[in-house]
Amino acid sequence: MRPAHIALAALVAALWGVNFVVIEIGLDHFPPLLFSALRFLVAALPAVFLVGRPKVAWKWIVAVGLALGVAKFGLLFTGMDVGAPAGLSSLVLQVQAVFTALFAFAALGERPGRLTVLGMGVALAGIGVAAVDEGTSGPVTGFVLVVAAAACWGVSNVLTRRAAPPDPLNWIVWVSTVPVLPLLALSLLLEGPERDLAALRALDWTGVGVILYVAWVTTVFGFGAWGWLLRRHPASSVAPFSLLVPVFGMSSAALFLGEEVTPLRWAAAALLVGGVALTSLAPKTPKALETPETPETPETPETPETPEGVADTADVTDVTGPLVPTAPTAPTARRT
Repeated sequence: MRPAHIALAALVAALWGVNFVVIEIGLDHFPPLLFSALRFLVAALPAVFLVGRPKVAWKWIVAVGLALGVAKFGLLFTGMDVGAPAGLSSLVLQVQAVFTALFAFAALGERPGRLTVLGMGVALAGIGVAAVDEGTSGPVTGFVLVVAAAACWGVSNVLTRRAAPPDPLNWIVWVSTVPVLPLLALSLLLEGPERDLAALRALDWTGVGVILYVAWVTTVFGFGAWGWLLRRHPASSVAPFSLLVPVFGMSSAALFLGEEVTPLRWAAAALLVGGVALTSLAPKTPKALETPETPETPETPETPETPEGVADTADVTDVTGPLVPTAPTAPTARRT
């Protein structure tokens, strides 16, 4: 990668890491479900009028919009609202790589290799250490909600891989249109119209800045830049930069929010980041090689064709930032 591209990848990781601090600030101004709805509303408008029509089937846009927007971010924002620290949330959310590998095996038949399984075990050990730390220093409910958010992110990653969107920016903008109404409905039902109206009436420049940051900076710019990098470089070159997200998340939370990083949390960070690195960066075996097909007619001399979509699902455990699902890499880059 060129130095400028390396700097861009590191910048995106930094923006995604600091995003957890911004979310924490935003939760002081908005109820979590309303905050998440506003985030997707501003991310979708006016961009939806600029990116053109959807380039994948609506069933995939709706499915990912519900899994990523409603479930993942609804659980994440609620978990942080009930006490999950910003720095720890940025770390724990990376276990999505483990869930992605598990769901890819169940739904796509992608068998993880030994190194991937080892990485999953190390990452889960990190989650256990983080759970012990949080159980002695904070509410466990928030921690559990963040882990559930990571699982929902894993589901959205697998759905995104099946959808194989050709244009990452077009994809995330249209996906952002789906969660707005469901999140608003859940907010009215669970948080109450009085609380929502009070938050909107008290809107100040800090609240506006928070919404603009989580919508335009980390979603539109962050995802667009990440997709641009994935189109020009192999996923194995770009994905490791996402491991910087919890580093920026924990350090910015300590710097701006005064969050203490305990020895147990450092141990959890080492295990989680190491496990996610092994899970995400282990060599991928193409599915066609794992389950070779036997030609129905042995007399046919042609070589059996590779099933459509195999190349698009080979990197299903690639890690991205905390705001977006994994984007498919151009096949030419993957074979470099």
